[in-house]
Amino acid sequence: MAISINSSDIARLKHLVTEGVRVKQEVEDLNEGLRETVKAVAEELEIKPKLLNKVITIAHKGNLHVHTDELEDIEAILKATGARII
Repeated sequence: MAISINSSDIARLKHLVTEGVRVKQEVEDLNEGLRETVKAVAEELEIKPKLLNKVITIAHKGNLHVHTDELEDIEAILKATGARII
């Protein structure tokens, strides 16, 4: 099934694509800057970048409770199976 596009639609689509590409580039640039900042701070504080990124994600989503609940479940399973917990 082919779509039909009139001249008005073409102008709107061109604008959408142009703006979409611009926004995607901005997001890519911001993400790269954040990666570099996280890496620098991680090195200074001797913390793994992965941990800092996780902290940022949890803070952004506001879902610490999900991770806390998950960790409690993991701990319960480890204890139940007699696995070594360090």
